[in-house]
Amino acid sequence: MPRIPGNFRSPTTVSKRFGMLIIGVLLLFIQATEANADFFAEDDRVTVIFGPITYHYSPDTEHNPFPWFAAIEWESASRWELGGALFKNSFYQSCGYLYGGKLWTVGSPDEHIFFKLTAGALVGYVKPYDQKIPANADGLGLAIIPAVGYKYQRVSTQFVILGTSGFMWTLGYDL
Repeated sequence: MPRIPGNFRSPTTVSKRFGMLIIGVLLLFIQATEANADFFAEDDRVTVIFGPITYHYSPDTEHNPFPWFAAIEWESASRWELGGALFKNSFYQSCGYLYGGKLWTVGSPDEHIFFKLTAGALVGYVKPYDQKIPANADGLGLAIIPAVGYKYQRVSTQFVILGTSGFMWTLGYDL
């Protein structure tokens, strides 16, 4: 492939660098949790999330039904969140999502229904599927993702709405 002059970075390069950033953030969260660092307040929590199933509203044999979605989230006592995720998108492309958001609960701290809204940078949707997400430039896009879930003690499950494409079911566990 010929070298392109200037500061152009291929979508693959951007995706790899973003993936490394997410992995670095995930490792920092895990290390801070293991060390019981002073960074976290008493009511803060760190949750690992796995998304085993995605359903598409318009099924296609080319769609990836098993995204291997994995994320880690930090949630403050005031229910603000920061997180990072790695996954395979509907077209088997490696992607990342670095986000912030807010969670609202109904019920007790140990058992409740929640609504969550996150927004952030979505990396990895490249040609020929770059137009499948809005506001995408060279594999770097914007995502706003709502979810509804249920939490019992340290375990949670979520129904994540993926725009007009489909939804994902996830499982989470507080570290």
